[in-house]
Amino acid sequence: MPSTETENEFWSGIPEEKRPRHIAMIMDGNGRWAQERSQPRVKGHQQGAETVRVITEECARLGIEQLTLYCLSSENWKRPELELEFLMHLLTEYLVNERETLNKNNIRLQIIGRRDRIRPEVQAEMDRSIELTSQNTGPTLCLAINYGGRAEIVDAIRSISQRVKDEGLEVDAIDEQMVSEHLYTAGMSDPDLMIRTAGEMRISNYLLWQLSYAELWVTQKYWPEFDTDDLRTAIRDYAKRKRRFGGLNRNEQEPSC
Repeated sequence: MPSTETENEFWSGIPEEKRPRHIAMIMDGNGRWAQERSQPRVKGHQQGAETVRVITEECARLGIEQLTLYCLSSENWKRPELELEFLMHLLTEYLVNERETLNKNNIRLQIIGRRDRIRPEVQAEMDRSIELTSQNTGPTLCLAINYGGRAEIVDAIRSISQRVKDEGLEVDAIDEQMVSEHLYTAGMSDPDLMIRTAGEMRISNYLLWQLSYAELWVTQKYWPEFDTDDLRTAIRDYAKRKRRFGGLNRNEQEPSC
């Protein structure tokens, strides 16, 4: 059920510094949602696509700067061929049908992941949607498609190694900033909050570098059931947490001798 709370009402009492700029999500449970209702797994994916639209629009309404969604992992290719065929069809349909919604909400689309297993016609629609939303100045919607966190780090290492070979880049010049600049997410902020549905307590090879200091929030709800109230609950919970980034808060500092 959509929240009736206005944006101003929602953010009232939550300081600017306590608001997540970037939310990442693992959208888990489409198949299980369908199977528990004696429906084929593809019905869960269809309903999950509807949830993507609802949550994307809500994040835009709340002023979240970026939403990154784990759409297809590099491990998902192990699934049955018919399910993969449907996922590719659903992805193509989404890319075409959601262009108007993205532009209406001033959302810029980005896509991360390897393209080697994505069909050329799907890649063409990916590029078209990116192009048609490239002038939007509002939030970013980033879709992780054929994505794996380990593969991303390997690709970054390869890219940096090539610079060492071709440009004479000094090894000592390689630091965390340089690695970040060679990841698929170069130029994007790291996620502040990572939401996972369906109750699984793992990050599943997702944004391994970028999630280093993200706050995690897990719900037992399957992705097709996830709604705007759940999103707002997660954000409120995030706002109550104390982010230390490996250090201590001021009131936790040990007294000096």
